[in-house]
Amino acid sequence: MSALPTPAPARTKTPRLAAIVSVTAAIALPLGLFCVILFATPLLQPALLDGFIRERLHRDPATWYWRDGVYTVALLVLAFVFANFAAIFSGILSWWERRVAGRIQSRIGPNRAGVGGFLVWIADAVKLILKEDLVPAEADQMLFRAAPYFVMVGFILTFVVLPFGESIAVSDMNVGLFFITSITALVVVGILLSGWSSNSKWALFGGMRSAAQVVSYEIPAGLAIMVPVLMAGTLSMQGIIRAQGGLPWQWFIFRNPAAFALFFIFFTSQLAEANRTPFDLPEAESELVAGYLSEYSGFRFALFFLVEWGNLWTMSAIAVTIFLGGWQIPFVPNELYAQLKGTGFPPLAWWGLEAASMLVFAAKTMVLVNVVVWLRWTLPRIRVDQMMSLCWKYLVPVSFACFLFTLLWQIAVAAVPALETAMGVGLTAVSVVLAVLFARQTHRNITAIGDRVDLSNW
Repeated sequence: MSALPTPAPARTKTPRLAAIVSVTAAIALPLGLFCVILFATPLLQPALLDGFIRERLHRDPATWYWRDGVYTVALLVLAFVFANFAAIFSGILSWWERRVAGRIQSRIGPNRAGVGGFLVWIADAVKLILKEDLVPAEADQMLFRAAPYFVMVGFILTFVVLPFGESIAVSDMNVGLFFITSITALVVVGILLSGWSSNSKWALFGGMRSAAQVVSYEIPAGLAIMVPVLMAGTLSMQGIIRAQGGLPWQWFIFRNPAAFALFFIFFTSQLAEANRTPFDLPEAESELVAGYLSEYSGFRFALFFLVEWGNLWTMSAIAVTIFLGGWQIPFVPNELYAQLKGTGFPPLAWWGLEAASMLVFAAKTMVLVNVVVWLRWTLPRIRVDQMMSLCWKYLVPVSFACFLFTLLWQIAVAAVPALETAMGVGLTAVSVVLAVLFARQTHRNITAIGDRVDLSNW
């Protein structure tokens, strides 16, 4: 009998519908989220709501009985918008990090669900929601169930004062920076509760590590954020941005040599507080299985990782706000926004300027997000003693020294205003030279091993 001919291997193609859906989702989801935030946030502010009540409903906002109800509905709508932004953007960042990790490790990464594997984060979300929610028999039932929600609330509430644009913030509190540093303590409470309530030694070790880590690195981070406060003279997030400018030498990071050093200290402290590599010791799988979340499954397990990836945006956005000029557009003065807005409904030119400020803020934030991802898949995890030594022996003393230097620097700048401008231009030029040298060395390292940048299969 003659052997049957071997059929030619079939060429695999992405179904046209899946390709259309994934490409549309990849473009429409981020764009739609930012558009909703752009229009909903300014329109639901008390000033415009009062104008609507007065002009459209012909009521006096000061005496109208239902005004508080309108304010409550507006707050609920904004809470829904930003909570969805946090959840959806966390999923998108999880896909992006896995793709970047694949390229760094000479792998492809997720590539099955949709074009480039973009729909994999939706598949993961559906899978985790449908998975069985297991609670260990010896765990504290109530605290075990509540712990992920402490973490989630501490993460979501940062969006209350986080500015996305010139007028795109839920609330411009005069103590906004203090609010953020305070509310993030709920994340520590949630991690501690999850570790203790699990009644597992591995989870408990992870929770204790996280508590020690966060409490320690809060000190250099707190000292670092005080320097922009001293330079701006306010704790308001929007006020700190308005005290800067759109050009690089007008950012706080370059106007003060201490701020230049403290930016890196603050960024390092944020990585440690967010349990990001190389500081991911609370969930170190090599010795703690998965740390504080070892006993979690299903939806509650997903909440912990939603917060971890969502923190990529929040930590980067805070750093951009206080050190890198926030939403400031080059050559656009702050007074122009108020002139274009007027007193009634904002004109189209004002909306265009707001969209541009939001684009600038998002672009700066995404650059730092990619740096965080890059660091995770480049640096190895350090030991616990190394982590604590770095904080207490180096970051804390340097932060104190930079804080004291800033006090003297502000006195010098008050006497000689040109000193700050000269320092800004000089540090900007040095940073550009260092960036060029780093890029050249990176290119040499890649070519030396015969590798090349290959994006053909993205």
